[in-house]
Amino acid sequence: MSGRFGTVVTAMVTPFDASGALDVDAAVKLARWLTDNGSDGLVLAGTTGEGPVLTDDEDADLWRAVAEAVTVPVVAGTGSNDTRHTIELTKVAEDCGVDGALVVTPYYNRPGQAGLQAHFRAVAEATNLPILLYDIPVRAGRKIALDTFVALSGVDNIVGVKDAALDPSGSAQLRAAMPESFEIYSGDDDQTLALMATAGAVGVVSVASHWAGPQIAEMIAAFEKGDVAGAREMNARLIPSWEFRGTDAAPSPIPTKAMMRVLGHAVGECRLPNGPTPAGLEDEARRLLAALPRG
Repeated sequence: MSGRFGTVVTAMVTPFDASGALDVDAAVKLARWLTDNGSDGLVLAGTTGEGPVLTDDEDADLWRAVAEAVTVPVVAGTGSNDTRHTIELTKVAEDCGVDGALVVTPYYNRPGQAGLQAHFRAVAEATNLPILLYDIPVRAGRKIALDTFVALSGVDNIVGVKDAALDPSGSAQLRAAMPESFEIYSGDDDQTLALMATAGAVGVVSVASHWAGPQIAEMIAAFEKGDVAGAREMNARLIPSWEFRGTDAAPSPIPTKAMMRVLGHAVGECRLPNGPTPAGLEDEARRLLAALPRG
């Protein structure tokens, strides 16, 4: 069953022009192409969208343009490690007409669980938007504890989590502890099948869906209709896509931007501190595309 923001929700890269400026026209074109090629939801200005290096004005321009251009749910990445700034961005996103906000665990300052609860509660209370929490300890340095999730379960507009905790057992405990209306999205492509099986995940906030959206949708559909063997087979065939998304030499979203350029999209390079693109990465993208399973 599809979640409120879709099933294959692409964490879209943010296009920049040759000078490094935000290219809104290219973003609209890419968003429409993605929705024609397997994406039934979009996240804008998340980690893959280089949210940390976008200005607030760029965020607003991006959110407004894409929200007006597509008919699928659009979720704005408004989270930061500053509660006041997160509230401000979330209010801007609401004014831009998006369908939800993705709010990451505050990173670097690593608040305790009481601080996390107060942060998420303050953001939710400042907006009418549905809030998707983003639990990613590997980047944020702090995991949202089960007790914190439970304490937040009474906040009406905290509606789910992008679960990148890499802990399927913990995700299963989360599913058991939370109301059925609380939606779990896999936050890592390679965890999607596991989280559907163990935690009832309703979909994935995906990177690989930039080039493998239909195949990911096929995997999810197979699992949902009880064809576990078919879902496992497609997952296995997509392992090269999972591995391509990021490496130490080419952290995400560098490989995805390389893939989009190969596919003819004017997305430009990543802004520093990401980059530059390693030599040979676009050739690797071409090889991956050639081997991608076809329907």
